[in-house]
Amino acid sequence: MFELKNVRVNGILQIEQLTIPENQFTCILGPSGSGKSTLLRLLNDLSSPDEGEILFKSTPVSDIDPLQLRRKVVMVSQAPVIFAGSIEDNLQIGLTFSEKEAADVPEMETLLKLFMLDKKLSDDAEHLSGGEKQRLSWARAMLLDPEVFLLDEPTSALDEETARTVLTRFYDYAKKNAKTVIMITHSKELAELVAENTIDMAEYSLESGVS
Repeated sequence: MFELKNVRVNGILQIEQLTIPENQFTCILGPSGSGKSTLLRLLNDLSSPDEGEILFKSTPVSDIDPLQLRRKVVMVSQAPVIFAGSIEDNLQIGLTFSEKEAADVPEMETLLKLFMLDKKLSDDAEHLSGGEKQRLSWARAMLLDPEVFLLDEPTSALDEETARTVLTRFYDYAKKNAKTVIMITHSKELAELVAENTIDMAEYSLESGVS
């Protein structure tokens, strides 16, 4: 799905060769400052390398319109953007931005159950806890039905039991629908639960950067 060749981000990363497989669940591991988030941002052109080339399905990322790329490669950040309005508003807004058809109520309610969000679609999204906002952002990404999910510590604000349950459910969805998932996690236990492929940032970090 992705191939990185001679990629360098000054002071942060140096990657001679890295391939990230299609339709697999890849976990990125490494300590703070090892460039995990930098790598994730490179994959959907939120950041650009100082040197080297990044290919998405054999096409240089630099040759792909960034908006078109980000519709196929969707990121869920650790501190998600939550918009003013209801939970439903927040679920629909990604579809609106992407010029896609609105989701129906049963579909959205199914996602709330999948992510263990015991809320109504009409509830105010800004009143959610940090962990609930993470899961809402994740559900919003799922509605976009991208080819690739980039997940930056998506369970960092969840207790261990909830994290395992939600991640297992998402893994089942990803395998059923042939999705490519690339997830940063500090938890080796969660990585062991879902990872089919792992990236150890110790191999690529220049150690002076900020993750």
